[in-house]
Amino acid sequence: MTSSALRNGPPRRAVLVGGIGVRSAFGAGLPALTEGVLAGRPAFTPVDRFATAGYRTDRAATGPGSPRLADQLVAVLAEAGALSGPTDDPLHDREPEVLLALHGDRRAGPVATEVGDRTGLRPRVYTGACVAAATAVADAAALIAAGRRDRVVVAAGYLVEPDTFAVFDAGRALAADGAVRPFSLGRQGMLLGDAAVAVVLESAPALRRRGGTALARIAGWGRSGDAFHVCRPHPGGVGLARAVRSALGRAGTDAGAIGWVNANGAGSKLGDQAEAAALHELFPAGSPPVSSTKSVHGHALEASALLELAVTVGVLRAGSLPVNAGWQAADPDCALDLVLDRPRPAGPGPALTVNAAFGGANTALLVAPA
Repeated sequence: MTSSALRNGPPRRAVLVGGIGVRSAFGAGLPALTEGVLAGRPAFTPVDRFATAGYRTDRAATGPGSPRLADQLVAVLAEAGALSGPTDDPLHDREPEVLLALHGDRRAGPVATEVGDRTGLRPRVYTGACVAAATAVADAAALIAAGRRDRVVVAAGYLVEPDTFAVFDAGRALAADGAVRPFSLGRQGMLLGDAAVAVVLESAPALRRRGGTALARIAGWGRSGDAFHVCRPHPGGVGLARAVRSALGRAGTDAGAIGWVNANGAGSKLGDQAEAAALHELFPAGSPPVSSTKSVHGHALEASALLELAVTVGVLRAGSLPVNAGWQAADPDCALDLVLDRPRPAGPGPALTVNAAFGGANTALLVAPA
């Protein structure tokens, strides 16, 4: 990728969201996800697709049955409009660029191959832990903004399964009380959740040529790596703050314009404190409204950032900000303007959705109305 594609500053071309397909614990489609998130009712239930006896918790946000990830990904690609219509990319007239974020184990290759065989697409796989999907979105946005592509599809998927459940349980990362309580005193950790998501990103000319309607605009994006520790975030949140500043720089705006933060907020003690520190640095006069929607749909690992981008688009279109569910009492280390008790009307500014991963990786996406 050329340096011009990655330079900091307002994008040369608008990056529009032209379609979204979703499967989550709330069901099929963006409306179901948006409705579930705004209802503020956590989707965590006892896991029934594998045995959980002996674990600290038996809860996760899962859909019914034991779906296959490749099936879910093909479904959301079709729902997003990635499998139909003319290709508007003059540099690649056979199919759009496809970036696929998957859990980085031995199954990633076979899943990507099956999706490619069934759709005719040739996905490039990202496995960068919990920021994988946001990293793919940033790459896609840079390609479109620089004029190197007219249309890029980003897809991601994770379904709760026994291996990762066991690993996170053994690491005492899962909430033993069966609830995710971001930024709350008494929080005990995260819970996993299903997600398969596809997002079509397009230039304005490409969207016009196919008669599409923009759902939102990716106004800015930023990435950073603080490499503080293999698992623990930097306590001052310096890497996350740097990623947000980069996103703001690309959008040509400042922190005061942000109307809502869809936080990473996984419910861990150290992670939430570090994120709060970053937000305090970014918003010294007080944060905009903050919620973590992981509190209702769970943590979808490599797919989490794309699920939360879909949530952010849905929330902006609904004009209502979701509650930070699970909250019990104020944590003085996480003194933020949390959305509690009931949804709030959304303000006019863009929304910021952020994610963090092991190894000190951080991403930030700034989402504006179309």
